[in-house]
Amino acid sequence: MALSATSRIRVKGLELSNFTVFQDASVRFSPSLNVIIGENGSGKTHILKLIYAILAVDASAPGKSAPAPPTKVQLQSRLAEKLTNVFRAESLGRLARRQPGTSRCEVRLSMTQRVMNTQFTFSTRSKNEVTLIRTPDEWLDVMPVYIPTRELLTIYPNFVSLYDRSILEFDETWRDTCLLLGLPPRRGPRQARVNDLLTPLEQAMDGSIEYDQSGRFYLRTTMGRMEIPLVAEGLRKLGMIAQLVATGALFDNGFLFWDEPEANLNPMLIVKVARTILSLCKNGIQIFIATHSLFLLREFAILMEEPDFRDLAPRYIGLNTGSAGVQIQQGSSLEEIDRLTALDEELAQSDRYIELEG
Repeated sequence: MALSATSRIRVKGLELSNFTVFQDASVRFSPSLNVIIGENGSGKTHILKLIYAILAVDASAPGKSAPAPPTKVQLQSRLAEKLTNVFRAESLGRLARRQPGTSRCEVRLSMTQRVMNTQFTFSTRSKNEVTLIRTPDEWLDVMPVYIPTRELLTIYPNFVSLYDRSILEFDETWRDTCLLLGLPPRRGPRQARVNDLLTPLEQAMDGSIEYDQSGRFYLRTTMGRMEIPLVAEGLRKLGMIAQLVATGALFDNGFLFWDEPEANLNPMLIVKVARTILSLCKNGIQIFIATHSLFLLREFAILMEEPDFRDLAPRYIGLNTGSAGVQIQQGSSLEEIDRLTALDEELAQSDRYIELEG
């Protein structure tokens, strides 16, 4: 049977040993917003992709009605395949941390409901199967959503069929998200709640997203219908979120993983994206973002002073690279993280600019 998302299941923690750049790591997450901050190469995207891959496999129950509980035999090969495709590794063993000799990687994902915990290992020699130590007892009936650094509305037409027939050097999150973008709009008694989420997004875009039979997306405004490639990239990112809300993919306690939401956006649009992220959290979506934008972090801090967002209880995870590997600091505020290399230069520039003005 499948475990309903309405039971408010959440990712609680992640423990890693010898996974990619992490020698040993233990991370705890907020049920609402989780912000992973780090410089390039520190592993922030790896954390997002790893959790996403595990949840995506746990959500892919065979059949549509009352499937049997997942089994170790089912999940061992499916999880290995998903990890390989999401990370675009030549083999599963390439995801184990590089060191002399054969090393073994161990991953443990803990959930707020222990029946959904997953624990597995693999070695540098592993090809296409993990060794499961703890298997979830139930299927998850909500598919997680992963948004890469670029928007996908412009490449959507025929992308999935081309991906399935050809060898494309895009990781599998692109295919997964395109599948969700093409779902039909949600209808029924929950339509009013969907509209409540869509309204601020459509106000930010000054229009609404339309999808036609040709497989193309458009932005409908008071001036008419505009092909999505002609729309500014920042608005296309908002359009992706709007489409995922409209289809129900981002609804009712789901999971969103967003890699550098600020990428290629001007400050005005970053402000709108920040509010969108917090609004989704408020609606019950557990969100994980990777960023190194001080502007975005400051906007979160400003918005969380508003009454609507004060109870979100975010979690900040800072990643710093050093001679001993990636070091992790974490807390409920940025002030609890002593030093973030990813933000040092922006802070130093602010100081220099203030001194110049003085």
